[in-house]
Amino acid sequence: MDKSTIRNIAIIAHVDHGKTTLVDQLFKQSGMFRDNQVVQERMMDSMDLERERGITITSKNGSFRYKDFFVNIIDTPGHADFGGQVERVLRMADGALLLVDAAEGPMPQTYFVLKKALALNLPILVVINKIDKPNARCEWVVNEVFDLFVRLNAPDHILDFPVVYASARSGVATLDYHHPVNNMVALFDKIVSFIPEPAGDPNAVLQLLISSINYSSYLGRLGIGKITNGTLKVNQEILLADAKGDSMISRVSKLYHFQGNDRVEVPEASAGEIVAVAGMEYITVGDTITDKDNPMPLPGIKVDPPTISVNFIPNDSPFAGREGKFVTSRHIRERLYRETLSDTALVIEELQDGVGYKVSGRGELHISILIEKMRREDYEFQVTRPQVIFKTENGKKFEPYEELLIDVEETYSGKVIENLGKRKGILQEMSLENGMNRLKYKIPTRGLLGFRNEFMTATKGMGTMNYIFSGFEEFVGDIKNRKNGVLLVKDECETIAYALFNLQERGELFMGPGEKVYGGQIIGECSRDNDMVVNPGKGKQLTNIRAAGCDENVILTPPRRMSLEVALSYINDDELIEITPKSIRLRKKYLSEVDRKRARYEGN
Repeated sequence: MDKSTIRNIAIIAHVDHGKTTLVDQLFKQSGMFRDNQVVQERMMDSMDLERERGITITSKNGSFRYKDFFVNIIDTPGHADFGGQVERVLRMADGALLLVDAAEGPMPQTYFVLKKALALNLPILVVINKIDKPNARCEWVVNEVFDLFVRLNAPDHILDFPVVYASARSGVATLDYHHPVNNMVALFDKIVSFIPEPAGDPNAVLQLLISSINYSSYLGRLGIGKITNGTLKVNQEILLADAKGDSMISRVSKLYHFQGNDRVEVPEASAGEIVAVAGMEYITVGDTITDKDNPMPLPGIKVDPPTISVNFIPNDSPFAGREGKFVTSRHIRERLYRETLSDTALVIEELQDGVGYKVSGRGELHISILIEKMRREDYEFQVTRPQVIFKTENGKKFEPYEELLIDVEETYSGKVIENLGKRKGILQEMSLENGMNRLKYKIPTRGLLGFRNEFMTATKGMGTMNYIFSGFEEFVGDIKNRKNGVLLVKDECETIAYALFNLQERGELFMGPGEKVYGGQIIGECSRDNDMVVNPGKGKQLTNIRAAGCDENVILTPPRRMSLEVALSYINDDELIEITPKSIRLRKKYLSEVDRKRARYEGN
């Protein structure tokens, strides 16, 4: 393929700014599908979890043809927790399309990906999306984007960025939002004219840096990357060199490029093309495929360190093995290590006692997505409370900090500021626009654990919060996680409505009647600051004497059901979450009261 007709473009956007919808429209309007073809929405989001949550979790590759041009699209995750993928996949791009909401403007996650793109000196094409929103403010957003580029020390030639105004949902794009159109031709033309052709020489020594890994049960591991220089052919013998300097001779068994959303087999590919390569069993992210006679490896990929860790351990509760298919330590180990093949930001270590694994990642969302994926694959296990990863330098303790941006109605801002103060947050900026307060905070990562749920309650679901890793700073002392104790089950039983009705006075319940529970399981939050052992299976004492109208009417308050993210942030250090394909249960590490007392005594 002539590299002058190739355009490799990464799409950068904050969560829910319309990136996946925009890609759908580019595919449709480029003529990729027949007129009568049934096309699903959000084609680039292939995982069920991505469709459900409306976020991109794994980076994807796709392509479309426009006139004589072949445009490769690299879809980057918008959330900083998946930044490990962002850093890698941007290496494949020759330019970036920055998508910004016409009402919200640039957000922290946008800063994160944009900063990475500017570090690689990629030209940026700005697209202001959702211009049909009633509260759209296009001029303000363009100024905000310019200010953001200045703050990120963008060079002068990048500050002179072109702007396209679009509504991805309506399938329109224009250079002047005062003059509406009915197609996206303006965006297509700008992509092929503004984004440069790939650098590189098809006749030079072969160099291909692997930026991401896919797995196929038929082909094994597939390495995906852009050919920097040279030409690659099927059955060609190559040298596979890793970042540590080790290398091995291997052979290319299959070669693919991307057409639409699919992989298409090709006999050869040259500089500038994005390809998937099969036939190398040990290929991983950061490896270079190069000429075996004249090897020229490329520098590896540096990824930001993990900031949070969770222990995964086999389930040892009385209900272990009842609901899951893969329950042993070996099963958990195999699945976790398989995840690291495609996710370089994930670090797995064996625990010192040999039972379980410490999994370190980039944030709560990063870890909870892995847990949810395993749960859906019929794994059963337990996890501990997330712990931040500290650093020690010159005898001082340092912890990770986040930059937090909050948009909240003025009415609720006082409560939010109060809550963040308790979590050691430092208010840096505060501005008021259209009745909405925008608060900018610097806060320890520990302070954000569990804050989202508290924030949604305080703002009645009317606020937005976004954060990004900003670096390590000195440790600021303990942060109290939970004020109240919990209601613990005394012995294994089935919950009864009569017992739960009486327990409602003691606190808030997490479950309803007719559910099986075991001793040491958490079934609610106590109204006091201490734990309380209760019997939710206690029935009403029956007698043969009945007086008219003496029976109480049992009315139960609906239980508080916790999502996985909420449960992770809710538990304390002496508690665990039991994860099965059907249930999420909270429990104490030590199920019996005697063991808990002994642990407290030894801890003191």
